[in-house]
Amino acid sequence: MADTATQSQGGAGENRSPDLHYCEGQAQLQLGGGFFRPQSRPSRDLGVLLARTLPQPLEVLDLMAGCGIRGLRYGLEAGAHGVWVNDGDGDRLPLLQANLAPLAQAGCRVEATALSAQKLLAGCLLEERRFGLVDLDAFGCPTTLVPAALEALQFGGVLYLASTDGRSPTGHDRAAALRSLGAAARAHPASWELALRLQIAVVARAAWALGRGVRPLFSFSEGRTFRVALQLQRRADPQQERLLGLLAHCHGCGEQFSQSLWQLRQWPACACGAAAPPLAISGPLWLGPLQHGPTLEAMADVGASASPQEVAPASVRLLRRLLADPGVPERCWPLAELGRRLGGGPPPSDALLAALRVEGFTALRSGVMEGCFRCNAPWSRVLELAAALNR
Repeated sequence: MADTATQSQGGAGENRSPDLHYCEGQAQLQLGGGFFRPQSRPSRDLGVLLARTLPQPLEVLDLMAGCGIRGLRYGLEAGAHGVWVNDGDGDRLPLLQANLAPLAQAGCRVEATALSAQKLLAGCLLEERRFGLVDLDAFGCPTTLVPAALEALQFGGVLYLASTDGRSPTGHDRAAALRSLGAAARAHPASWELALRLQIAVVARAAWALGRGVRPLFSFSEGRTFRVALQLQRRADPQQERLLGLLAHCHGCGEQFSQSLWQLRQWPACACGAAAPPLAISGPLWLGPLQHGPTLEAMADVGASASPQEVAPASVRLLRRLLADPGVPERCWPLAELGRRLGGGPPPSDALLAALRVEGFTALRSGVMEGCFRCNAPWSRVLELAAALNR
């Protein structure tokens, strides 16, 4: 990383020297001996770019701060008026206070605490404190904190939510998905996207229960952590509830179906006919867009004037991918599955997408999963066009 002064070459989360010095963007700080992943730089860059598009004065709450790098960058690079940085480990408080010292010198109001996230959010509710951005970079599944985190947002504020629970929402631990997400999660060819849609659905249901709405601004994953940024709406968009539904996949022929909970009906028949295996049905999950074009365009405009030291090249590439794919239609497949079913390798992706568009279908590369595409064409037609291209 070009702007890293001294950093560990080991794996993420291993023990580090308490004196390890790290530079990222405009932040210079000590990492301490806790968990830190330099590879998560794109998520922090996108958080800063998003914060720079939000109305000022901006108040930020960083609930699970670690070494404090996100809060520090929000203050130094996004011009936040106030930053409250919290970590549940009281032994890290001196490190947080030392790392955040440049914010006070820059005129940003700073709070550093060592409270449980539950206790802090309960206090915010009692004191009626609201923030323009709540950054919840959780270990595991953050579902239990979502309602209180939404209560801590101003109308129009953003919840930037991360989950490291990869097994439950990708269909590898069905019992845990029912417990933590209140949903069925089955094995699916676009598993990262499935996880993001399940996560958005949790936030949407919590917002609706409060009489509010949510708008996903961006969603992405590298397969290890699943991140979504959602804007709290004073009222849900008309018919927003129709975007909560089920996604079904046939492991026999590869077809996918979706339907809204608003109007459940019998599932259509797939190409397997009478020999069709039971559909693998996941949900309730979010069937709507994963990305909000105007927000991403505003972030790209802000990032266009930034140097590689402020916004890493990997972050720019990620932003471009998300901009090119709104996340609908919700049916998504890996090109490798086409190759496996055809037996001759996957077809040229650009040619396949172009052929589908010529026939009037929506066909896009996935911005969430490399090597995947989404479309609303019948799977049988996708296979026919792919086979023709391979010939």
